[in-house]
Amino acid sequence: MPSAVNALPGVPDVESPLFELIFRSKNVPAETMEVARKLRKDGFAVIDFPDPDFNRLASTIIKTLDSKYDWRGWREGKTPNLRIQDAWKTVPEVKQIACNPTILRMLSDLYGRRAFPFQTLNFPVGTQQHFHTDSVHFSCCPERFMCGVWVALEDIDSDNGPLVYYPGSQALPVFTNEHIGINPDTQGPNPFSHYPAYERAWEKIVEALELKPLYFHAKKGQALIWAANLLHGGAAQKDINRTRYSQVTHYYFEGCCYYTPLGSAPFLGPILFREVVDVHTGKTVPSIFNGTEVPKDQVARTAPGKFSIRPTKTPPGFDAAAYLKANPDVAAAKSDPARHWIEFGYYEGRPLR
Repeated sequence: MPSAVNALPGVPDVESPLFELIFRSKNVPAETMEVARKLRKDGFAVIDFPDPDFNRLASTIIKTLDSKYDWRGWREGKTPNLRIQDAWKTVPEVKQIACNPTILRMLSDLYGRRAFPFQTLNFPVGTQQHFHTDSVHFSCCPERFMCGVWVALEDIDSDNGPLVYYPGSQALPVFTNEHIGINPDTQGPNPFSHYPAYERAWEKIVEALELKPLYFHAKKGQALIWAANLLHGGAAQKDINRTRYSQVTHYYFEGCCYYTPLGSAPFLGPILFREVVDVHTGKTVPSIFNGTEVPKDQVARTAPGKFSIRPTKTPPGFDAAAYLKANPDVAAAKSDPARHWIEFGYYEGRPLR
């Protein structure tokens, strides 16, 4: 519910037009306030990772995961990107970094809702990834309640694939499928096949607004916090014989609906809800809309691949009497069986007989 101080609880505190009013009412550490102002202005902030045991954590992660990467494919150019997703499930040190209590407390203070990690990615080399925003991949409603924390597990310079980002781009609108004018192919083998259209749009935006890239030459133990809508990517790795060990943790905030806009067309029906697990507790986090949990049957009913555009007629052999017998509530409501199936029964998975 809106409070006397924050009339916009559906906007992250750090990005709210009520920023000054909200943070004046908070008792946050000076470091958090400094991060808040940087994140608000530039879309990112650099800190030293707050764990005195970081060097041991980093070396253990590197040693444990090193043999699991496809090094041969990388050096032969067959595997352009090396990563391990969700290593927190098997490597305690990865989970310890993701669940660092100081980071969780800081993010919760910045956004005004409890933060929780939901995904980890571990890299031994640079991603060399086209610049993008996480908002098309890891979004939510209300929007922007997501952020990332990237941690350097070794020194990174211009030769081994530094991060690249565009300061201030987080303040742009969140662009999704309706803005590029393409719906995902929710019935096809690749609902994300239209992703290159986003890349073209981001390139045009950068060119039109004359946005300038910055490169993060990190020291081991430095961490970059970035906002969901910040344009960022990975610069080319000039020396393929070097490593670039790092860990990314993605965070959501409680009380939101979690979904992937890239694979969704909400006004036609398909919504690619994300099954989100809190890394800290190992428990699934339900999607919540203004305090109300989204019913599981609705999540299932709107899943792309299972959803198609509204039918215009009943299926061949439709028996109105059998439909009413199988659905006594429809009969009790004296609804027209054919019309009910077209408008409701199809989506609800009602039995035909």
